[in-house]
Amino acid sequence: MADSKPKIRILIANPNATSSMTGSCLKLVTPTLPPDVSVHGFTSPHPGPTAIEGAVDNVLSSAAAFRALLPLQENEHFDAILVACYSSHALIPMLREEVDVPVIGIMEASLFYARTLGARIGVVSTSSRSAIAHRDSFAAYGFSSSLAGLRSCDLGVLDLERLPRQQVLDRMKTVAKELVELDGADVLTLGCAGMTDMQTAVQEAVGGEVQVVDGVVAGVQHLIGVVRMGGRTAKRGLWKSSRAGREARGQGYV
Repeated sequence: MADSKPKIRILIANPNATSSMTGSCLKLVTPTLPPDVSVHGFTSPHPGPTAIEGAVDNVLSSAAAFRALLPLQENEHFDAILVACYSSHALIPMLREEVDVPVIGIMEASLFYARTLGARIGVVSTSSRSAIAHRDSFAAYGFSSSLAGLRSCDLGVLDLERLPRQQVLDRMKTVAKELVELDGADVLTLGCAGMTDMQTAVQEAVGGEVQVVDGVVAGVQHLIGVVRMGGRTAKRGLWKSSRAGREARGQGYV
């Protein structure tokens, strides 16, 4: 009898402490999976912040999540890890240093996918502050020439769940139309993991000639392909583990 256990196990690591967002990511992506792939959720433990909306949240969430993820990965041996935060989140390079399985964040994954489908990318972001940070991330990831625009919904991350759903969707649809009609975007990405179940509404608002990319689905599918190709994180250069150096100076903790 053939082994029914999935061959590829992907961890969706939510670096904030809001478990409902992790659940939404899992719910959205599960129907898109091939039969030999499973996804598993992780939510940052206390004292991780409930939302990531600035540099302090980035650092605090990275530390809390990293300390919990290392022993989890050592025990579970997931084949790849997706960091479910739409940013150049510090947890991504931290994990790339300390594990050899493929690791990517939902922003970087969505940009790869978006540039495959269109020439100019627009981002539906939460706050104006996040839009500024996303512009810097576009440059860091080498996508500046593909940027059409970044427009804010003037919402906090937790507003995506707390406010009436129709109010949130109406704001997102307005911003999406502006990105297309005013900025010339032909492909859009949703700039927060908390938007992960809102793709259909935004897609309907902009029409079929524009593609709307959800970073969680794009990230999982990207990692499936990398794992199938036998990809591992390179350990000769930047992503060489720093554990030996820490231990040499007596730092056994992280």
